[in-house]
Amino acid sequence: MDIKIGDKVRFLNSVGGGVVTGFTGKDKVLVEDEDGFEIPSFIRECVVIADNAPQVHSSNRPRIPTPEEVRQPKPQPKEEPVEETPEGEQLNIYLAFLPVDPKVFQQTGYEAYFINSSNYFLFINYMSRENNSWISRYHGLVEPNTKIFMEELEKADLNQLERICVQFIAFKKEKPYALKNAVSVELRLDTVKFYKIHCFMENDFFNEDALLFPVVRDDIPEKELLVSSTELQEAMIRKTKEDRHAPKPAMRKQPESTILEIDLHIHELLDNTAGMNNADMLNYQLDKFHEVLKQYAGKKGQKIVFIHGKGDGVLRNAIEKELKTKYKTYYYQDASFREYGFGATMVTIK
Repeated sequence: MDIKIGDKVRFLNSVGGGVVTGFTGKDKVLVEDEDGFEIPSFIRECVVIADNAPQVHSSNRPRIPTPEEVRQPKPQPKEEPVEETPEGEQLNIYLAFLPVDPKVFQQTGYEAYFINSSNYFLFINYMSRENNSWISRYHGLVEPNTKIFMEELEKADLNQLERICVQFIAFKKEKPYALKNAVSVELRLDTVKFYKIHCFMENDFFNEDALLFPVVRDDIPEKELLVSSTELQEAMIRKTKEDRHAPKPAMRKQPESTILEIDLHIHELLDNTAGMNNADMLNYQLDKFHEVLKQYAGKKGQKIVFIHGKGDGVLRNAIEKELKTKYKTYYYQDASFREYGFGATMVTIK
């Protein structure tokens, strides 16, 4: 290649170029770039450009890949490893609803979330039923031990959620795992709960109170008994025919409902807490707790659900301490998670 001092050249295997200012040997030249720096380069890696060729600043020219770079594929970013937990080997899946603005609870809408409390990736489809057909409201991939926002709802949209369905398949990436069955769960949401502030409970997934509906708990999908009107009518006809020929049993008094619900949230007990500190409010709640147990002390088998909320666990711990010391014969347990979330205790009078 015939190159002389003063020629304008560009580099073949790298970005840039400039003007030849001298030679450093038989096969090397010095090329001064636009910033005034002299760059030693092999002559075979330079090409002379015409004086009338348009000049492009080296920072704006596309970089020419080297032959080695062309042969080697571009490395792909590695996915962060999934942090797994022992309890995450079982599927625990929930739908959650949070008020958009809790300060104006009666007027605000709601945010809907999908909670994946497991070590598995989930391909999900979240649907609602309208006019005997299903409409997908959200679908996609949910990563392990995460929650995702699905949609925002107005109060007028709640009627669309009376019948919903969640379907998903679970898997892990690039590692062995226990096979999980594909899940399809139909739920009928009690939309009345959306209008009751105490149904929005403290929980392990949000800093705010939320209304939670379990979909799968410990690998077991929620089930709902669905009976069509035709099946119900046929069953009633069969029962009527059977009753005509069966001897009449002795009449027994039907037991009354044995579950009593007591909400110990301070705003449910008092209209005004002005002048009360935390200790005063706790004592008032415990007084109410003792008052109810005293009232039903002689009614064996009576079940009482005390709604205390989760919060910091102060009221819950205080109630358990009282039960262990002053009501040792009474049986107590966590109330139904489906009805009360994490924030209620059921006591049975013994």
